[in-house]
Amino acid sequence: MTWSGFKQNLSKLKDRKELHEYLEKFYPDFTKAHRSQNSGQIWAFTKRMKAGDWVCMPSKRKTIHIGEITGNYVYSDDAENPYYHHRTINWIETDVPRTNFDQDLLYSLGSISTICQIKRNDSEERIRAMQANGWKSVGVSIKTPVTNGDDDQDIVNGNEQEIDIEEIANDHIARTIQAKFKGHGLEALVEAILKAKGFTTHRSDKGADGGIDILAAPDTLGFGQPRICVQVKSQDSPLERPVLDQLVGTMQHVGADQGLLVCWGGFKKTIKHELPRLFFKVRMWDRSDLIDEFLKVYNDLDEDIKADIPLKRVWAVANQDNDDED
Repeated sequence: MTWSGFKQNLSKLKDRKELHEYLEKFYPDFTKAHRSQNSGQIWAFTKRMKAGDWVCMPSKRKTIHIGEITGNYVYSDDAENPYYHHRTINWIETDVPRTNFDQDLLYSLGSISTICQIKRNDSEERIRAMQANGWKSVGVSIKTPVTNGDDDQDIVNGNEQEIDIEEIANDHIARTIQAKFKGHGLEALVEAILKAKGFTTHRSDKGADGGIDILAAPDTLGFGQPRICVQVKSQDSPLERPVLDQLVGTMQHVGADQGLLVCWGGFKKTIKHELPRLFFKVRMWDRSDLIDEFLKVYNDLDEDIKADIPLKRVWAVANQDNDDED
C-alpha cells in the first residue's frame, strides 16, 4: 500500500476516526473528501482484507495479475518510502490479458481507486471460475438482480467506486481490434499505422514469410531511411525469445536498419532483457503500444480502417482528488 510518507503503524487502529486523525497529520493539504476517500482504502487494506481473499492487480502492460492474500497486515518502519505497509501474496497467475475478462468485470477492475472491493454481478465467483477455464471468460450468471444497493455494487468501504473512463475506452478499442483484425488482419492494421506515419510499405503474402511480415521505409518510393523490417504476432500469450532472434537475423538478410516486433500478448522477460542491447536496432509494441500508436495517427488512417473502428473524441474533467494517491 503505497501512500508516500505515511509512516504509521496501523495494526492497532481502533476506528476510522483515529485513522482520519493520522491522515490529517500526514496530509494536511489534502481536501476532506480526498482524505475520506483515502481512509476507505487504507481501512480496507489493514482491517477488512484477510488471508484467502483474492486480489486482482491491473498491470501497465494491459494485463491483470491474480493473487491470493496469505498474510495479515504488516508495517515495516525501516522500509524504503513508500513501502511501509504490506501483505504477503501468492501470485496465482500473472499477465492474464484484459480481453479475457467480460466487459462488466473490466468496468469493475477499471476503478480509479487504488483499493476497492469488487462485488458486482458475482464478480468473485466468476473470476475464481476463470482459473479452471484456462483464465478465459465463463460468461455472466447473475444470481440476484442488480440494484442500487451497496451489496450489488463495487465498493470502497461502502461507497460506490468510480471507474477509469479512459481505461474502459481502451478496452472497447482493444476488443474491436481483436474482432476486426484477427490473425493476419493485425498485420494490415500495423501496416496502416506505418503508412499514416509516412512510410511506404510492402506486406508479405499469407503463408511462409521468412520472418518478414512488413518492410517499410520513408519517402514516396520507400528508398529513404530508416529501412524497417516488421514482424507481427496476434497471439494472446507473451512472445518468446526465438522470435526476436529471428527478426534480428532477417534484418541483416534484407539490409534493414531497424526492426519492429509487434505482439498483441506482450513479451516474455527473456525478450525484455535484450532491450538495452538492441536499443538502437529494435522497437517492440505490445497491445498497449499498438493502441497508443493507432490513436496518434487515427485521423490520417485509411477510411476503411476508420470505418472498421469508428471513434469519437470526447473530453472529460480529470479527477484531481486522486492525483497524489499513487
